Amino acid sequence: MKKPAVEKAIEHLRQRGLAAAQKKAGRETKEGLVSAYIHPGNRIGVLIEVNCETDFVARHEEFQAFVKDLALQIAASHPLYVRREDIQAGVIEKERSIYAGQCKEMGKPEAAWPKIIEGKLEKYYQESCLLEQAFIKDPAISIQDLLNQKIAKIGENMAIRRFTRYQLGLE
Repeated sequence: MKKPAVEKAIEHLRQRGLAAAQKKAGRETKEGLVSAYIHPGNRIGVLIEVNCETDFVARHEEFQAFVKDLALQIAASHPLYVRREDIQAGVIEKERSIYAGQCKEMGKPEAAWPKIIEGKLEKYYQESCLLEQAFIKDPAISIQDLLNQKIAKIGENMAIRRFTRYQLGLE
């Protein structure tokens, strides 16, 4: 069990990191790295683009390790989107419709449906959006939290631009 002073210190450092990340959020990220990850057994592969402000940071060992961790995350957890804003409105409406049908089948009162649907939609975002997923190496933090920590530590804005995940036998 952590001591209260240690917990407060950790919370303070996390808040400082978030503040630092927010200050840098407006900066352009035109440099970066495209990285590939091939899972052992050659059945899963990932291509990912992560941007930063300068080529100096793109060559930095910590930035490259971060990009590799992200590729590993994508291979393991199979996100479909980088962020929830990337999801097309039609997909969200289809999910809402499915969840409404589930509520009806389960006999839930109609008054409770909106809250149940929103809860299921949040779960969908956490599973489908990379930035909202729990980091596989530390499930206590999300990928967004990890990104903010790296921005604060390295001192440059970074952005996960896009990724593609390939799995043998799946389209």
